[in-house]
Amino acid sequence: MSIFRKLLATAAIAAVMFAGPANAESTKIALVVKSLGNGFFDAANKGAQEAAKELGDVEVIYTGPTAATAEGQIEIVNSLIAQNVNAIAISANDPDALVPVLKKAMDRGITVISWDSGVAPEGRQMHLNPSDTDLIGETIIKLAADYLPEGGDVAILSASSTATNQNAWIEAAKKVLPEKFPKINLVATVYGDDDSVKSTNEAKGLIASHPDLKAIIAPTTVGVVAAAQVVTDQNLIGKVNVTGLALPSEFKQFIDNGASQAVALWNPIDLGYSAVYLAHGIATGKAKAEPGARLSIGKVGEVTLDDTNSAAMAPPFQFDKSNIEEFSKIY
Repeated sequence: MSIFRKLLATAAIAAVMFAGPANAESTKIALVVKSLGNGFFDAANKGAQEAAKELGDVEVIYTGPTAATAEGQIEIVNSLIAQNVNAIAISANDPDALVPVLKKAMDRGITVISWDSGVAPEGRQMHLNPSDTDLIGETIIKLAADYLPEGGDVAILSASSTATNQNAWIEAAKKVLPEKFPKINLVATVYGDDDSVKSTNEAKGLIASHPDLKAIIAPTTVGVVAAAQVVTDQNLIGKVNVTGLALPSEFKQFIDNGASQAVALWNPIDLGYSAVYLAHGIATGKAKAEPGARLSIGKVGEVTLDDTNSAAMAPPFQFDKSNIEEFSKIY
């Protein structure tokens, strides 16, 4: 292991250990995110803490690596196993690499669910998608197509190449292109690894490589901000439209200045809330993860598991000049 990775692992474990000792009578649920310092996951943690307060017997341990790597998450999960938490709810950086350590957790009697970005079925008991995969895929293309009546070249700036959710959304987007958006030409897909610097460089590369580019679609809250900043800095407002999935609070400035016409997202607060609610229900035996099961997610409603024990929380919601001000004050 390199010195850098050792530092990452140390920081990751410290994030868990400094969560503090739990009340012995509480249900300890670890909310493991792709990386710390990400506004989307910070908002999800707000919802997770709301669920814990509402349920009354839950301690949420919010943690994640300092960089969005599977290795960092593996270190954290091993630490959580050692702490004997009751449940792990994870947004995975890799669907397969995490399976062995999550199997180890389940073998120790720990409930494991994935949310946001999934784990392969053998590594979890259920998965909560933020929305329906096909609907998200169509939405991210439509957000660009709605402002390109004549069509044109677009490119996708994704997170990591192994992110389950990103890959599923991109494949769904590609499927609807020929039939529903025949004038839209997808010229490239690049990966910024949910890192601001890399995402910025990838956005610059797309613009340099594709002089006729009309839109950059970033289905990641880190990438969409980076791309919009590049368009702003290079005086390309009105020439290249940036869209995708964004937190209103982080993205309002780019709707305001015209670098973007519209973006979409589900409520990350509700997503974190729902993940904790589901993990608690399964861990305490109040709910069972099996195909066809209808599970409560508290005030958000309920979900029905499909044959892979996956479910979708809610449809994405569009933000534009008409509502970005209002929602930017919420999350």
